[in-house]
Amino acid sequence: MTRAEKADITYKELFQTERTVDLTDPEFMEILQRNIFGEVFYTGDLNAKDREIITIVALTTMQTLPQLKAHINAALNVGNTPLEIREAIYQCAPFIGFPRTLNAIGVFNEVAKERGIKLPLENASTTTEENRYERGHTIQMQLYGDEVKKAMSSLPQNYNNVVPDTLTTFCFGDFYTRKGLNIKKRELLSLVILTTLGAEKQLSAHIVGAIKAGNDKETLLIAMIQAIPYIGLANAMTTINLIKEVNVENYKPIYEE
Repeated sequence: MTRAEKADITYKELFQTERTVDLTDPEFMEILQRNIFGEVFYTGDLNAKDREIITIVALTTMQTLPQLKAHINAALNVGNTPLEIREAIYQCAPFIGFPRTLNAIGVFNEVAKERGIKLPLENASTTTEENRYERGHTIQMQLYGDEVKKAMSSLPQNYNNVVPDTLTTFCFGDFYTRKGLNIKKRELLSLVILTTLGAEKQLSAHIVGAIKAGNDKETLLIAMIQAIPYIGLANAMTTINLIKEVNVENYKPIYEE
């Protein structure tokens, strides 16, 4: 099949309508659609469900809300549950902050109402105020050890525990412990978010974390290729170059699912 024919198939699967080209900018849209739906979607062994979740966190991070709405609908069309999509958006919060995450949640809620999905969705929290630190600390230590705590130890005494403890409770305790997405998927999405942000200093650690969470090297590379049309080549290539240097034999997966 040609790229155009492949794009026709993928577009219909995602958006449940025949592929059309915007007549105001037909050349650009044809380049876009053939690249994303006729080429990228056919690269590597990654299903449409995961490709759309990856796309959603990239669009959430960039705050490209009109495109986010289209891809939330697409994610539902290819079999993602509302809870999986909501949790993918929630997963962005420790990295992009609450305001931008709230913007994306608003788009998700709009789609949910249009499709007759009852809100609010089920409560996915599994922690309490008393155990969120302990639960988060367990996950953090398995994936990253105490690297951040050591790095922050040189801060003044009143602050040298604030940053590592915030990371433990807020990122790992409040979000990694939630139902809807497993840790393996959350680590993959976190790497996509950090790549989209261009957070180079955090990338190497999160590549290792994603592998220890059960993702293989090929999955990480395919995720970056999937993100290229949305985030651009520069940031994706930074992560791809770091992935290729990692020796997976040095890291035993902790989570298989």
